[in-house]
Amino acid sequence: MKILSSLFAIAFAATLSASVQASNPLPALGASTDATSVSGLSSGAFMAVQYQVAYSGSVVGSGIVAGGPYYCAAGQYFNLPGIFSCMGMPFTWPLSSTLMVSAAQRFATMGEIDPVANLKKSRIYVFSGTNDKVVYQPAVNTTVAFFQGIGVPNKNVKYVKTVPSGHALITPAFGNTCEVNAAPFISHCTVGKTPYDQPGQILSQIYGTLKPAATARTGQLLTFNQREFANAGSSMAEDAFLYVPASCTSGGCKVHVAFHGCLQSAKYVQDDFYGKSSYNDWADTNNIIVLYPQVDDLPLLNEKGCWDWTGYTGASYAFKSGVQMTAIHSMIERLSSAPASSVAAAQ
Repeated sequence: MKILSSLFAIAFAATLSASVQASNPLPALGASTDATSVSGLSSGAFMAVQYQVAYSGSVVGSGIVAGGPYYCAAGQYFNLPGIFSCMGMPFTWPLSSTLMVSAAQRFATMGEIDPVANLKKSRIYVFSGTNDKVVYQPAVNTTVAFFQGIGVPNKNVKYVKTVPSGHALITPAFGNTCEVNAAPFISHCTVGKTPYDQPGQILSQIYGTLKPAATARTGQLLTFNQREFANAGSSMAEDAFLYVPASCTSGGCKVHVAFHGCLQSAKYVQDDFYGKSSYNDWADTNNIIVLYPQVDDLPLLNEKGCWDWTGYTGASYAFKSGVQMTAIHSMIERLSSAPASSVAAAQ
């Protein structure tokens, strides 16, 4: 049994060491089933909120960078004033976190999402840059109010709202200068004379004290085919990405899902989000597999490659049954499944 397991580990390591190739299936890695977390920027942050709320029974925490509260758009895809309010734009109708809390409670009663009581154990990181000109601070304030209203203890919520950044994920050194609101929507900022490392802040808020980030990565990036999880009509791209630390080839690692923002999939910014941010550096030394699902544009419905937080994929978009939500859940289940070689070795 041990010999077969070792052979599998060697074979899988050899697969990882190969160049990243498209259209491979997502591997089963025996990941932990009780340590999944999510994060995202912009539409990816809205998606992270949705996934955290809908699957609260299996998600331990989330990182929301420039994202609004759960079910903010109420499925009203063509209601632009309402969507602009969800982005906190000036001169728009103020949001009510109470309405979103009530909606989540109702959906839980209907069985469309997990019981909201699960959220009391969640650990949440929220960020809003003071120079963000895409998703303004009033919307993000409402996200914090939503989590507090749904029962997440104040001690479990970290809200960072004084950094003078634009609309971006913040990394220690890569991307635009801090105040910029432009592609690739990744910037570098200094806080207290120290480069701000947002992925590290997110992961430490969720998981607690981490080992220092890797200075040289030991793991590998994989490209896998998303089509077995969602068709093209879902707006999800054909291929997505996965970072697997060398320590995670034998099972037991945590899974973190990082959702890119609008105009930020590989189609638009290549590997800037999944390869050049610091997620993988922290994952490498802390036994975390990072899943980078991808959404591209969809004519007429999703022309900027955004995750669905408005209802363009249908009325169930914010439920466990939503097409994008189900796809992500199935990916996590695959990663948490025992590798076929390990199953054979145990028999």
